[in-house]
Amino acid sequence: MMPYRFLTITVMLASAAGLLYARPGVDRVPPSQPLDQIPQSISGLASRDIPIDSGVLKLLGSGSFLNRVYLQPQITDQEDDVNAIGLFIAYFPTQRTGQAIHSPQNCLPGAGWSFVSSRHVTVANMHGDVGEYVITNGSVQQLVLYWYRAHGRSIANDYLAKAYMLADAIRYNRTDGALVRVITPIQPGETTQAAHLRATGFASRLAPILPAYIPD
Repeated sequence: MMPYRFLTITVMLASAAGLLYARPGVDRVPPSQPLDQIPQSISGLASRDIPIDSGVLKLLGSGSFLNRVYLQPQITDQEDDVNAIGLFIAYFPTQRTGQAIHSPQNCLPGAGWSFVSSRHVTVANMHGDVGEYVITNGSVQQLVLYWYRAHGRSIANDYLAKAYMLADAIRYNRTDGALVRVITPIQPGETTQAAHLRATGFASRLAPILPAYIPD
């Protein structure tokens, strides 16, 4: 029964997307501040930006991107900070022209990471769910939070994010949206819960800041 339901939903979304992209007109894109103006200090952590490879930028497409690591102020090297928080944001002002948000479920395995566990969690100051993954690459483990953010919602599910985008395109003439990813290492001997609290604590402080950069 489930494969048929999945197929039906996929066909409906594909059909709706085809109709949407065939419609003439230009998306309404509310004004927002550049992503690189997101505060350099959040939750008592300082930060530095990490350049994104030109090949990766080409793959991501036409959008705005932020790749940053937040560290304890007295530490300058990410490898030396066991509590480092990585922040990646990809914001697309429009997804009507074929530009689309890439799911971490597709990107991470290609980078050599495998999934140990996954679930949806709630985070303070967010309107919706967040996806949480524990990933591993050899002996290295990390905890990843990711969510789609569009028009004030936080969405953990890929298909639900696409459905909301199509509905909002029809209702509001908007297809803008973003993927936000927060990642932190799970140190040897550290519990997953400790990494979860560190990542969600950071995300809860980030959430009220985002509307200025990813418009509601």
